[in-house]
Formats: sequence, structure tokens, C-alpha cells
Amino acid sequence: MYRLGTLFHISDVSTGHFQKEEDSIPGYRIIEGMLPFGTQIAFACDQPRNFTLWCEGFDMNNLSPEIESLGEAREIIKETKSKLANVNVNDEKLQEIRRIDIDENQYLELPEIEYVNDFLVPNLYFHLVTALQHNENKRIPR
Repeated sequence: MYRLGTLFHISDVSTGHFQKEEDSIPGYRIIEGMLPFGTQIAFACDQPRNFTLWCEGFDMNNLSPEIESLGEAREIIKETKSKLANVNVNDEKLQEIRRIDIDENQYLELPEIEYVNDFLVPNLYFHLVTALQHNENKRIPR
């Protein structure tokens, strides 16, 4: 949850640096070919959000990678934090096998605890750090 707070803070810092360009900030890229800032936020939130959906018995449902505004990004972060704050999970649930569809004919099956430790957390940090870099490096608009 604290990392999502960091992500929220990053969106605030972006606004402070680029108030005149606020509407275009979700489209900023670190380098050509890299996914834009808004997409990094969606992908970072997908990880914990899909975990909470799974805990509630629902299928994974990724967010749209098309984030149009910082307001939308902040709302997604707030909703994800709220879901995490209210999730109910026990040790038995974490031993259940989780199937993760990667591509049309590719998937992983692993216990949920391994999913959390070996898939969710590294992906969350990757997209969080990438979003942070959008505020440190040269930005390339959409």
C-alpha cells in the first residue's frame, strides 16, 4: 500500500513540474518505444488489483493502459489502495494454485504465495520505478 502512495505522490510531483502540460503528462515516455507514464501507472496498479480480485473469487481484469489524465490515474491508484485495504486473505488461500495467462497459448501455474513473491511484487516494482523515472529524465510527449 505504501508503494501505491509513492505512485500517487509521483503523479502529484508531475503536476507541480508541468502544470501547463498536465493533460499530456500521462503520455510522456522516458525514451522512444517505452510505454508512457499513464500506462506504467495502470500496469503497476494491475498487480495488486488483480490479486484482490483473485482473493474475492473473480478473474483477473487488467485496467485499460490508456490513461487520459492525471485525475484518472489518481482515481485508479486510490481505488487500488482501497481494494488492498479491504482484501481478506488467509494462509490457506495463498496455497491455492493460480493460473496466469501470459499469451494465447502460454500460461503459468503456481501457488498464490509464489505468484505474489515472484510475479506480482517484481512487476509492481518495475512499473513503479519506471513511473518514477518519468519524473527524473527527459520526457518525450506522445
